[in-house]
Amino acid sequence: MKIAIAYDMLRFEEKALINEAKKLSIPLEILHVDSISFALDTAHISTPENYSAVIQRCVSHARGLHISAIFDECGVPTINSYEVTAICDDKILTTLRLAKHGIPTPKTRIAFDQDQALKALDKLGYPAVIKPIVGSWGRLVARVRDREEASALIESRSSGLNPNDHIFYLQEYVKRPARDIRAIVVGDELVTTVYRYQPPNDWRTNVARGGTSEEARLTNVESELILKAAEAIGGGILGIDAMESPSGLVIHEVNSTVEFRGASTVSRNNIARKMIEYALRVAKK
Repeated sequence: MKIAIAYDMLRFEEKALINEAKKLSIPLEILHVDSISFALDTAHISTPENYSAVIQRCVSHARGLHISAIFDECGVPTINSYEVTAICDDKILTTLRLAKHGIPTPKTRIAFDQDQALKALDKLGYPAVIKPIVGSWGRLVARVRDREEASALIESRSSGLNPNDHIFYLQEYVKRPARDIRAIVVGDELVTTVYRYQPPNDWRTNVARGGTSEEARLTNVESELILKAAEAIGGGILGIDAMESPSGLVIHEVNSTVEFRGASTVSRNNIARKMIEYALRVAKK
């Protein structure tokens, strides 16, 4: 039995997974995606080795998505699968899947035209949030206070060459405390929940932007909602991001290649070990 970690950048998370596999004496191959190639033009797609499971940990959304697709087609259990990765990597697909399963999310509208985007924002009301459909770490997420700000931002993004910037993902600005919730789900287990507090002079809570973490204590109802959201997306190892709105928790993002450096500093569980143990269970099926 051989498990691999496919990665393109060795970060805290990948190092933690490697260390836990060593402690558990689990054979683990470290697979840098730049060092391999795949034969796709054959009756049987070939991979470098016969892996029992692959943990996909690429920082690049494009690389991670296609690595998952290749191993899935080879019949290698991949964490996470191509379908789950594709849904998480696209905010539109994520919102559609959550809505289909009755998971509460912020009010969201999509537009493909500048004028329609402004009309949609008028219906949502200001302030509002404009997000890229693909991205992480809070990059290019903007809060607009009025129609004038929104018009300038939408016009600026429309002038770019990236076709994704011409798709407008628009959300209500949720009135919440100065924090959100990051929950890490591994299989059917809610491994940890943390509050992520926004740094000074920034309304975003991403740890990558200077946010801080603190252990969160959720109610049974809130915990059940987190698990239902993970199940709706397709399961695996997921980071579920939620906000405390006046009417209860709303899920605003799901991460497939979840980072857990901040959460690990306050979690009662060994997050990396939980992930390795889950990969081992998947490999044995």
